[in-house]
Amino acid sequence: MRIRAGDITPKRVYDALQRRLEDIPDKRAWTHSPLGVQNRAGLEKFRDIHKRERCFLMANGPSLGRMDLSPIKDEITIGLNRIYLIFDQLGFQPTYYAASNELIIEQFHEDIRKLEMPKFIGWHRREYLLDDKDVLPENTCFLRDKLSLEDTFSKDVTKGITSGGTVTYHMLQLAYFMGIQEVVLIGLDHNFKEQGTPNKMEVRTGTDENHFHPDYWPKGSKWQLPDLYRTNIAYANARKAFEADGRKIIDATPGGKCEIFEKTDFASVLNTSGSGKEL
Repeated sequence: MRIRAGDITPKRVYDALQRRLEDIPDKRAWTHSPLGVQNRAGLEKFRDIHKRERCFLMANGPSLGRMDLSPIKDEITIGLNRIYLIFDQLGFQPTYYAASNELIIEQFHEDIRKLEMPKFIGWHRREYLLDDKDVLPENTCFLRDKLSLEDTFSKDVTKGITSGGTVTYHMLQLAYFMGIQEVVLIGLDHNFKEQGTPNKMEVRTGTDENHFHPDYWPKGSKWQLPDLYRTNIAYANARKAFEADGRKIIDATPGGKCEIFEKTDFASVLNTSGSGKEL
């Protein structure tokens, strides 16, 4: 089970049922609406676009803000959620951007709209990025969560993906679809100071110490504690899928607490072939 018995609350059950009701028209629009048809055609363009190449997937942990990432400026990179807060520090912008957290999209969609690189956004909050409900925005594709009791690993994002409780899992599915041979994870600290019920909406009252920037969730913003138990199960599924196809995911996060992926030192990764070349 992806959810521990102690984490099941009436509110969480109610929210799950509500999401499934809301998903009925969303699923139909994904398949049949003009926007849905355009969107799936847009996603199709990314199938195997980076076959046998590697990418750096930049998760959201505090370690990311302490790293010198200038050596990967010419690599394929995927930045998540509020990565734009440290663009000046990075000295470059990621190749791709992704946001699937509904609270991120709802509260910071104006920031997201300004980003010029190809963007992958959660289908369920697509209205925040649309000027016309029937027209796909420039440089933007949407990814649809398939609501299920298991976070299976989707190898074809045009048919939907599963959440795993984190945008990082979303992007592992996208990286596979893109044909990526090796994903290097950085910023995957997998460690939160706050304790409590996963996915319970709260209002931030203090400085955010769980992410790469203190204003990632600024005071007064709505946020949710992640479900690390669930993400561990999802990450294991991702590792299994990659390795079954002769590919791999490695974790180069300094001091990262995730125990699912093969660990490596960031400096050693930089000494291997990359920069968009086939591995």
